[in-house]
Amino acid sequence: MKTDDTRLEQLGYQQQLRRGLGVFSTFSIGVAAVAPVVGLYAIFSLGSLLSGPAWLWMLGVALAGQLLVAVVYAELASEFPVAGGPYQWARRLVGPRFAWFTGIVYLAAVTAALATVAYLAAPWVSLLFTGAEPRGATRLLVSAGLLALALLVNGYGVRVMRTIVNAGIAAEIIGSVVIGLALLLFFQEQDFSVLFDTAGTGGSFLATLAVCGWAFVGFDASASVAEETRGAGANVPRAIAAATAVVGGAVILVAVAVTLASKDLGALARGEVPDPVTPTVIDSFGAWSAKPFLAIVVTTFLACLVSMQGYLGRVAFGLARDDKLPRYLARVTPRSRVPLAAMTAVTLGAGAGLLLGLNDGAMGTMITFGTGGLYITFLLVVAAALYARLTGRWRPAGSLRLSRTGTPVNLVAFGWLAFETVNIAWPRAELASPGAPAWQVWAGVWVFAAIAVLALAVILISGRRR
Repeated sequence: MKTDDTRLEQLGYQQQLRRGLGVFSTFSIGVAAVAPVVGLYAIFSLGSLLSGPAWLWMLGVALAGQLLVAVVYAELASEFPVAGGPYQWARRLVGPRFAWFTGIVYLAAVTAALATVAYLAAPWVSLLFTGAEPRGATRLLVSAGLLALALLVNGYGVRVMRTIVNAGIAAEIIGSVVIGLALLLFFQEQDFSVLFDTAGTGGSFLATLAVCGWAFVGFDASASVAEETRGAGANVPRAIAAATAVVGGAVILVAVAVTLASKDLGALARGEVPDPVTPTVIDSFGAWSAKPFLAIVVTTFLACLVSMQGYLGRVAFGLARDDKLPRYLARVTPRSRVPLAAMTAVTLGAGAGLLLGLNDGAMGTMITFGTGGLYITFLLVVAAALYARLTGRWRPAGSLRLSRTGTPVNLVAFGWLAFETVNIAWPRAELASPGAPAWQVWAGVWVFAAIAVLALAVILISGRRR
């Protein structure tokens, strides 16, 4: 505890948040935010529609790239274990203006991702409790209710959050590893050769890779709770790397298992099965498994929302503490010692973002919208680390040091992110609903371009006033 507090003081801050998280809890928050069940079940149908069963290979490519990014993040978190992660790192690696820009983009990106997860969770919740899938305004109301429930959980403090997140991890193990292995060992319907088949889709692999990017974001959640983690300098980097690797393995296992257990791959490739996972599981295990399976998925979604909302609040808290956002967002509740004002503000922002979901065919756009900003943030952070390495501004001195491999790993991670960021932002009609208007196809580009322009304007105006 003394070492953690002393290191935080060296970085310029007093301990305000409660350090109640061990390495497993911090790891769990990262896993819950990446959420293999949430990530995979959201993109499975889109991947199959774009490239048939062969879409699974793009999952491997995306995982390899994101593992490199996670390693860079882990090294940064080792040296700078401060709430808000990317903003704090960018400030020390490059400077305050670049850091402010990074922080604003990061805040907007995770807010968009939080809205996306709530939007994707709504059908599972409705199916569990009513047996029917919500549409239009009903789906929006269910999504908003989930955000409110997550805020209630987070408001009680890290101990309650930890309980929900750990329940989510148990559900993740059952929903991914256990079910995946069972499908693979006992219910295989297809030969392994189908994994090389595009099923007549033509193989839109770049578009598929853009969609797969969604499955491996959120590991940075572990970095944002650094001020609440005991032994943060050593435990947060371990949590980041482990969460990425574990989630990656689980996602690929389940994706392969569900594909090989599917009875009609052609229907998946033609888009005739909007949710290929649930029918495959129920057909394999029997009708009795429907409700338990839905309960598992809903639990993982709730844990993901709680984790994502919690670390997003810490991002806003970190910015407000440095007067980059209204100061009241840096207030910590006296009893639970959490940044409730910051979490409430970002939740309201995510609720506003749900309005895009009034169009029931906007799932592809929502995923692109939620993923694009996160990859922009990854790119900004990795670019800052590479710049600081090459110019000698940063010589890693934390418990995790990549030494001679640091620059090559950083360089390859930068190249991957530059490519994938453009790939995700590229407007594609196939990721929107049929006949979608231009604004929907270009939604991700326009919104984040507007955020970037606004952030730059605020920085320039603030600089002149100083």
